[in-house]
Amino acid sequence: MAKQIWKPGNMLYPLPVVMVSLADRDGRPNIITLAWAGTVCTNPPMVSISVRPERYSYHMIDETGEFVINLTTEKLAYATDYCGVRSGKDVDKFKELHLTPEKAEYVSAPLIAESPVNIECKVVKETPGSHHIFLAEVKAVHVDDAYMDQKGRFALEKTDPIVYVHGQYYSLGKLLGTFGYSVKKPTKKNGKKKKK
Repeated sequence: MAKQIWKPGNMLYPLPVVMVSLADRDGRPNIITLAWAGTVCTNPPMVSISVRPERYSYHMIDETGEFVINLTTEKLAYATDYCGVRSGKDVDKFKELHLTPEKAEYVSAPLIAESPVNIECKVVKETPGSHHIFLAEVKAVHVDDAYMDQKGRFALEKTDPIVYVHGQYYSLGKLLGTFGYSVKKPTKKNGKKKKK
């Protein structure tokens, strides 16, 4: 199979696309859409986001050291895109998109009520670059009761999450397997091996 060699760049796709809510020192809220967000550590729970310093929201995070990562869904796809292409200095995105700001427990930035998962974050380190990386500790996670199953598990897949692939938004497809399925031994039923 032939492959082309390209110059170094970011081709790590698909990415989670998230709406990051924040507020300035005076409490004015804003939302920025980011695809450069990720898990860093389990203990302590840490995440990262990357924001260009030219963005209106950058200074809010830089000054307050706080933000909320709000997971996105198919229902929130329009709002997700809008918050990535419109500047908060020109429009109140909560008002324009009829999104509901909710009070957080540990940060001054609001949660987006319509998101099924909200992750409150406090910045512990900022690293400069074309996009400044904000390394943050997770202070709290809020999950929508509507997606809790009968066993008490949060069914994130039922929220219809979306991902970002090089300028395009996609919904997630069918389940292909669960963690460890490639090495799982067949189960026995009535003394016989159950076929997969």
